[in-house]
Amino acid sequence: MLDINDLKKGIIFIWRNDPYEVLKANHLKMGRGGAVVRVKIKNLRNQNVLSKTFHPSDRFEDAEITKDKAILLFAHRDRYMFVDPANREIRFSLTGEQVGEKSKFMKERMEVDVMKLEGRIINISLPIKVDLGVREAPPSIRGDTAQGGKKIVVLENGAEILAPLFIETGDTIRVNTETGEYTERVEKAR
Repeated sequence: MLDINDLKKGIIFIWRNDPYEVLKANHLKMGRGGAVVRVKIKNLRNQNVLSKTFHPSDRFEDAEITKDKAILLFAHRDRYMFVDPANREIRFSLTGEQVGEKSKFMKERMEVDVMKLEGRIINISLPIKVDLGVREAPPSIRGDTAQGGKKIVVLENGAEILAPLFIETGDTIRVNTETGEYTERVEKAR
């Protein structure tokens, strides 16, 4: 059994007979009252997103999740086609709604973890850090960089993130998939 202290981003639990994934969790201590947790959760069966406040008396069933590996073959028109690396004949697809925000950091031939509940695919998880090429980066402007200026760059899969001013078109950068932030430059453009 899980309690409110276990509710953190990425945790999957059973509530009202449905599996939910925690998208955001904010632990709050009220003045004279007890602590509460405000969460944004996603129903993994119907993809509905809810905002909910849980109290210390609330208990949740831990979801019996199994994980397998899969490789993203391609994405086309809001559909993502995957293949099992152990058995290339096993293929499945997920909708953009099922994949959600994770699609911003996915690229072809990327290995992901497939989460299954009762033998049914409910979600995927990405590696914490992925390397992506920079497709477009505005030129750097000389000037005040004492505060470590940032600019918006477009990645190879079309996602936009903030990156330091020294990043150029053609560079390969490492991105944290949990926060969506730039972490480091892996390879400089030639």
